[in-house]
Amino acid sequence: MTSTRASVRLSVSSLRAHKRRFAGTFTAVLLGVAFLAGTLVMGDTLRASFDTMFADAASGTDAVVRSANVVTVSGEGEGTRQPVSTTLLRKIEQTPGVAAAAVDIQGAGQLIGADGKPIGGQGPPTLAGNWIQDPELNPYELAEGRAPSASGEVVVNRGTADRGGLKIGDTTVLRTPDPVRVTVVGLATFGGEDGMGQVTYTGMRQADAEKYLTPKPGEAAGILVRAEPGTSQQELVDALTPALPEDTEAITGQASAAENQNMISGAFLGLFTTLLLVVSGIVLLVATFSIHNTFAIVVAQRTRENALLRALGASRRQILGSTLVEAAVVGVIASAVGLAAGIGIAAGFQALFPAVGFPFPEGALVISGVSLLLPLAVGVIVCLGSALLPAVRAGGTAPLAALRETAVDDSAASRTRTLTGAALLLTSVGAIATGILADPSVWLSAAGAVLALAAFVVLGPVASSYAVRVLGAPLDRLRGVTGGLARRNALRSPKRTAATATALMIGVAVVSLFTVFGASLKATMNQTVDRSFAGDVAISAPAFGAGGSGLSPGLAPAVGRLPDVATAVGLGKGVAEVNGAGRALTVTDPAALAEVFDLGTVRGSMNALGANGIAVSGTEAAERDLHMGSTARLTFPDGKQQTFTVRALYDRSELAGDYVITRQAWAPHRAQDSDTLVAVTFEDGVSTADGKAAVEKTAAAYGSPDVQTRGEYAQSSAGSIDMMLTLVYALLALAVLIALLGIANTLTLAIHERTRELGLLRAVGQTRSQLRAMVRWESVLVAAFGTVGGLLLGGFLGWVLVKASEGAGDTPFAFALPPTRLLVVALVGITAGALAGWRPARRAARLDVLRAIAAD
Repeated sequence: MTSTRASVRLSVSSLRAHKRRFAGTFTAVLLGVAFLAGTLVMGDTLRASFDTMFADAASGTDAVVRSANVVTVSGEGEGTRQPVSTTLLRKIEQTPGVAAAAVDIQGAGQLIGADGKPIGGQGPPTLAGNWIQDPELNPYELAEGRAPSASGEVVVNRGTADRGGLKIGDTTVLRTPDPVRVTVVGLATFGGEDGMGQVTYTGMRQADAEKYLTPKPGEAAGILVRAEPGTSQQELVDALTPALPEDTEAITGQASAAENQNMISGAFLGLFTTLLLVVSGIVLLVATFSIHNTFAIVVAQRTRENALLRALGASRRQILGSTLVEAAVVGVIASAVGLAAGIGIAAGFQALFPAVGFPFPEGALVISGVSLLLPLAVGVIVCLGSALLPAVRAGGTAPLAALRETAVDDSAASRTRTLTGAALLLTSVGAIATGILADPSVWLSAAGAVLALAAFVVLGPVASSYAVRVLGAPLDRLRGVTGGLARRNALRSPKRTAATATALMIGVAVVSLFTVFGASLKATMNQTVDRSFAGDVAISAPAFGAGGSGLSPGLAPAVGRLPDVATAVGLGKGVAEVNGAGRALTVTDPAALAEVFDLGTVRGSMNALGANGIAVSGTEAAERDLHMGSTARLTFPDGKQQTFTVRALYDRSELAGDYVITRQAWAPHRAQDSDTLVAVTFEDGVSTADGKAAVEKTAAAYGSPDVQTRGEYAQSSAGSIDMMLTLVYALLALAVLIALLGIANTLTLAIHERTRELGLLRAVGQTRSQLRAMVRWESVLVAAFGTVGGLLLGGFLGWVLVKASEGAGDTPFAFALPPTRLLVVALVGITAGALAGWRPARRAARLDVLRAIAAD
């Protein structure tokens, strides 16, 4: 019999005899692999579905003519492109190989639903444009009703109509951003679906689109072209190119569809799948500690068994191989089941998304080779890696260990472990201090954070003895002998207690990290509003993503004419290349801006910008080598260039942005004009309630945007943070669940090795209820150690993240610890620990006393 065959036979025999021992390991691997597989399959399916949808929608468009001039600002996707003249249409139609062409006007337009609330706008775009009469060139297909034929008539995508409670014949308001009364005469689909995810679309007559979506008639985002039969897309582009002006280009319809797909779904899918993959990594990391602990306990319990095998002639390699084969078998089976469960999770999301308002494109699940092989490989590797050290320990069992009375692992923390952990901790502190204070670096701070996590793991057994004594001290008084026994059981093996608690510690630490960072972001926003916003109320457009149509530029002047109002200033948004670099511009009345916003120290005059002056924040000026009186070359999206003189420098840019120009300077280059914020200050003696009511009455004529006090404005600005935290909590619940399963599995295995001890306790008078309480309190102590450690580690890493973010940007961050939320996290962790001990405690109480005493 070869060494390999012997190892396999030993492994199979052990698994058959002790199936229950590996139930927790099997579950941990299964859940981790299922989450990873579900993420990959869902990402592949969404990506393929959107690709198909965009390809179907653009199947009739063979070429797109558009401007070659584009200004791209960091973080703003495809950039802002110069419009093209609609007079090109006739010339394009006369080009050989062209079957048809149509003007494509695009802009922002947000519909108001039947309930009076705007539809969409919290991230995905709210699009409006001209309804293209040629059905092959129109990416939208009329599903119900008819096309718009009169002014004020519109077609909307069916998903938007459903979300807003609109139907054919309804009259509503379209914010462009000026409010326009429109009547819904048709419903449309996009690529066979009710819409592009949460993106909304409103199609109107070309004359209406030119009136409301472009700065002047005769301009369009592009021209869509269909080729004659037999002419390929590239041949059509080659034919169009010589006929186009120098600053205009033609691209194939396939290239245009790919760009649109990436703009609409690519960024969302990238962010969404990255978040899920990060959570999958955390889940698998937690599972790794649970799996390692299970194998460590099993190996400790089999010390005598392995020693006997060694005494009968088994080699170290056979014992080590036997343990690793057990891990491989568990890993393969659990990963295979987890893979099937992950595919089921993806199918569940496909059915769930439409129910929560996100239309998951129809179609079969897409399961790529990577989505199949990667989760399987990760599951097996995690299981083998977690079992490696216990396997090595098992292989090193001496034959004389068979003479020992017991095989309980009661090893304490070694001096080497203490020194190693202390060295890691000191290195971590040094890296973090350097990355935050001496030489600000996010990556150095992140490296320090990883070292801090490693230090916590290494020092766990050292800290567990002290922590359990402190946390368990009240049990002696509150629960008497039962509490004392629970504390002593938790202290019996510091390594085991630390390893069991570490999985929970990591889960709680990540939750605490996001909780602290989210609270700090909210505190920073409140601080920013308090520092920079001196107004009484704010009228704001959605600040998250690219959604919404903005606010009408006429709103601020209308509010400013109210007798209750002292100053009302609107902040618009423009883009330009400043000395060759794409930058966002704040378009406003600089004098009024200085009255409503605290810009800090201002050098120069905000009143003297005029049509060729610009104000720059101090930080940006230093970075771009600008100073008072220097000139900057601005290239606008329309391709025109103009030299501006720096006439003011200011300190605080949190709300005002880095560049400020006048509306007079922006007017010749603007596209669809809108404001993102209107800040209002009241006359002396006007109460906030009275002034707000007056502003709301005026704002009703401009689409009824939200009018908020300073506090409400700060709170709404932080609204997306709560959404993010809710999603993170939901995703990390799986990591905490695996950690709790690890606690339950450890207690179950501990009860197995303490069977005789428990029988003796029952024999000398311990009742079933006392035994159950003892096991449950032991579980609570382990969970409390993990929870407290996780809170400390998460709070520390949250502070590091806040300080690193502050060093990487110009905004002063405020660090905040949310005591209520952290207390809830602590209570959930400890309560969950009590629940984790329920089943092991119930099983322990059911032990037969005589059989337990007779157990080996």
